[in-house]
Amino acid sequence: MTRQHPMRSILLSAALLLATSCTTVAETDIKPVAEAQAFDVLIDNGLIVDGSGSAPYVGDVAIRKDRIVAVAPEIAGSAKRVIDARGLAVAPGFINMLSWAPDALIADGAGESDIRQGVTLEVFGEGMSEAPLTDKMAETEESRQGDIRYPINWRSLDQYFDFIEKRGIAPNVASFVGATTVRINALGYADIDPDVAQLERMRALVREAMDDGAMGVGSSLIYAPASYAETPELIALATESARCGGMYISHMRNESDHVLEAIDELIEIAEKSGGPAEIYHLKQAGKDNWGKLDAVIARIEAARARGLRITANMYNYTAGSTGLDAAMPTWVQEGGYEQWKKRLQDPEIRKRVLAEMRGKPDGWENLFYHAGPDKVLLVGFKNERLKPLAGKTLSEVAAMRGTSPADTAIDLVIEDGSRVQVVYFLMDEANVARQTALPWMAFGSDAGAQAPRGLFLKSSTHPRTYGNFARLLGKYVRDEQRTSLADAVRRLSSMPASHLGLKDRGSLAAGQYADVVIFDPATIADTATYANPQQFAVGMHHVLVNGQPVLRDGKMTGARPGRSVRGPGWNKCPPL
Repeated sequence: MTRQHPMRSILLSAALLLATSCTTVAETDIKPVAEAQAFDVLIDNGLIVDGSGSAPYVGDVAIRKDRIVAVAPEIAGSAKRVIDARGLAVAPGFINMLSWAPDALIADGAGESDIRQGVTLEVFGEGMSEAPLTDKMAETEESRQGDIRYPINWRSLDQYFDFIEKRGIAPNVASFVGATTVRINALGYADIDPDVAQLERMRALVREAMDDGAMGVGSSLIYAPASYAETPELIALATESARCGGMYISHMRNESDHVLEAIDELIEIAEKSGGPAEIYHLKQAGKDNWGKLDAVIARIEAARARGLRITANMYNYTAGSTGLDAAMPTWVQEGGYEQWKKRLQDPEIRKRVLAEMRGKPDGWENLFYHAGPDKVLLVGFKNERLKPLAGKTLSEVAAMRGTSPADTAIDLVIEDGSRVQVVYFLMDEANVARQTALPWMAFGSDAGAQAPRGLFLKSSTHPRTYGNFARLLGKYVRDEQRTSLADAVRRLSSMPASHLGLKDRGSLAAGQYADVVIFDPATIADTATYANPQQFAVGMHHVLVNGQPVLRDGKMTGARPGRSVRGPGWNKCPPL
């Protein structure tokens, strides 16, 4: 199929209106591709937002097989498929820096809630990763599965990557190696420090995972048993990651009363390990801490001024979502869920836990205190009898049962056989909006990638599952003009790709893998709410992954071209 180019002047004027806060790029600065060629896909007349942060311009993108072969104001040639993108933005696929999609992609490889927002790479590994596993760990994980159940037949990260590719997935996937997973592999769930031999084993496990393609080491330090790791242990693991070109990324030890001290720890780990570091879902949790954003930014920017690459990612909401384990002290959780449950059934221990839950936190992150029971929304249960409680607050369920909110939280953990998934309302909207414009801020949903059908309807979720990226481009870029379209796309694509060490993804440029999204900047928006979170975002027209359309004209194609994207140490980590 061939096509002729129309006049560009009207389109260019419209494009500049869409690209608010951008300066123009002279078309002579970007040379047309004049020699006619044959392509598999030709994206025609779109607003090219190439991921560099440079001003958008009207142009074309040519794709052959799984690669972009040309990006220019005009490309002459024919193509098996021509996508008319006039009036639409054409950008690199977005990178979800904090994804919990492994289960969802096994159940349904479409990853539809994220694909419909333009996510083409899901990055796993916040503390827990799919490997490295022992046989006992795999058995334990299988026993803890909820609505989505499957055998865990892999043990290494390499084996997991092979498994998920063969399973068939629409988006690409990547992973950090979880510091918690490494700790459980070597030490179990106990609150102990590793001896010399155990630490060497942990370091070796990190190296093996990096050689398998991990992006670095990820930690989640408010949860047991991750919270038992002291700073020198984390430095040792991050050092092995850095030797293989990876980064340290962390749900820090505290995001509320001691958020500044937690940032200091992350900076120390980066400095002493020799690698960069990123903060997962940066926030100031609890109203008492909302005034700390200036100090948080100052801490990070001072480290960056010293030459350290300290960055962060975020989700664009005032509520987070995790389990009721974040409402209880970590000492009661030592040994894993069964030991936690057993302790909660001991009247004396329960009394002590209740006192700590109701008091101001002392050495642990108490989200029950910082949110308050009327701001804790129950969304996910394992026990079928408890599923009707999804959508109610902890206060509401406590009133139904005639028990205190703290007692109710403990009872639900015991009855459900899990930590129970909840939504905590913790953050200030003004801080969230301000963070979206920070130049070193990337984005992650901290959620799965699902659809309002089948098993996914058995539980509720947080609206970020369906709306995090669309909310950025709609609410914060278009409506509130917190930053420009070009800058937001940069921080959704090329910036995180660079931080992950990916040289051939994240930009619209010749030679890059053809992960491409086409959306309407005037209409892209999130529609999910806390009351009705399972609603797709709108405004995304086309998504290509490795050159193949997974979303075409707003409809899923059923294609599964996703691949495992390996990190910079893949098959080349230096020996110990």
